[in-house]
Parts: sequence; C-alpha cells; structure tokens
Amino acid sequence: MTLVAIILATLAAGIGSVWVAALLMGLGGNRAPGMMPQRLLSLAAGALLATAFMHLLPEAFESEAGAHDLFVTLLVGLVFFFLLSKAELWHHGHEHGAPPAHEHDHHEHHDHQGHAHDHSHDHHHGHRHGGWAVLTGDSVHCFGDGVLIASAFMADMRLGLIAAVSVLAHEVPHHMGDIVVLRQSSSNRRVALIKVSMAGAVTTLGGIGGYFLVGQLQELLPYFLAVASSSFIYVALADLIPQLQKRLSARETVAQVGWLMLGIVLVTVVSRAAHAH
Repeated sequence: MTLVAIILATLAAGIGSVWVAALLMGLGGNRAPGMMPQRLLSLAAGALLATAFMHLLPEAFESEAGAHDLFVTLLVGLVFFFLLSKAELWHHGHEHGAPPAHEHDHHEHHDHQGHAHDHSHDHHHGHRHGGWAVLTGDSVHCFGDGVLIASAFMADMRLGLIAAVSVLAHEVPHHMGDIVVLRQSSSNRRVALIKVSMAGAVTTLGGIGGYFLVGQLQELLPYFLAVASSSFIYVALADLIPQLQKRLSARETVAQVGWLMLGIVLVTVVSRAAHAH
C-alpha cells in the first residue's frame, strides 16, 4: 500500500507538475500570464518552508535520534545541496526564460553577415547544449525529490502527501524554465514537453528506489527526514526567495507575501485533511 501511494504521489509531483506548467504557459500565450511566475515562486517557497519546519523536522525530532546528530545531518545536507547546485545538478534555473546577453549582441551586429552567421550557429549550439544540461540536472533533481517523498511516506502517509504537494508546487515554476529552454533548442514544442515529462518521470524511479533504501535502513529514517528538510530549506532560501528579492511596489510586495503565506496555509490544510482522513 505504501509503495503504491509513493508511485502515485511521485507521478503526480513529477509528471503532473510538468503538465501544470505547460497549461499555465499555454494560458499566457506560451508564457506565464502576468505575475504568475513570481506568485508561484512565493507559493512554492512558503510550502517548502512549512513542510520542512512544521512537519519533516518535528517528525524527525520526535524519534529517538539525538537532537545534536539531527542538526549535524541538517547542516551537512545544506552543504551537500549547495555543492550539488555548484555542479548545476540541483539548480532550478527559473530564469531560463530570459534571453542570453549575447543575443542582444547578435542584433547589434546584424549588419556583419559573417559574424552574424557564426554567432547564430554558436547561439543555436549553446541552446542545444543547454537543453541537455537542463535535462541532466532536472533528472538528478527529480530522482532526489522521489527519494525525499518516499522517506516522508515511510515515516507517515500524511507526511508523504504533504511532501508530494510541496514538491509539486516548487516544480511548476522550475519546469516552466525548462520548457522555455528546450523550446529554444527544438522547433517541435511537443518534443520539448515530452523530454521534460520524461525527466519528471524520474521522480517515480527515485520514489521506488527510496522505498527500498529506506526500508532496509529503517533506523536511519529520522536522518532521511532531516536530509529532506535540508533540501526543502535550501531550495526555498537559496533558490526561490532570492528571485523574489526585487524592488516592487507596495501592492506587489503585499501580494508576494500573501502568496508565500498561501503556500504555508496550503500545507496546513493538506495536513489537516490527510489527518482527518
């Protein structure tokens, strides 16, 4: 029963988030409508922080594991995910939709045909290379998400559901950036969507692997939860929130904070609904 729940949850978080991202982009004319990316980033940050501090960490500290050891695990996890991001394997890259700086140079020198031709070739090659880099990093990240979701399910079904919802929330804006990059490197938009969906499906592989891994190492479950918390905290504080640190009007700032609080409320509502069920 737990394995079935893990498979369904990781499919929803991995592939479901890709299709939600594509739907939102379609509603905005292949771009996210209005302030939607910023709102989704705020929502995801709130959901991740709430999941880590209100659910995963309390569950870990309620075990027989020592507080000192759990804090050390949390610290090591944060450093580990920092190193992964330096290797471009955990970085979300929501800014992928922004045109590269050298694209402007191409327009400024369009009168030099030879230069323009070389630059156009380099630009296309760069997108192609970037597309594979995105898929590789995305697959690694999705596999890790699957393991984290499985760890949460192994501790408690309610906790697993909360973790899956949080992963889905933060993967939507992530996949928006991935789809933009792959559409630039491929003339076929459907192929780009399929590629990102395949990377998202790796979440399920991570979930299945995590189920058997954690099952064999049940006594280490509190430490798996601490690592899951470090992942959520790192993504929220090092990746999502810095992208929200922009000079905004008072109204936009209030909306931004409101969406962050909505992420926290969403996790709370899901938790209570799952607990009641």
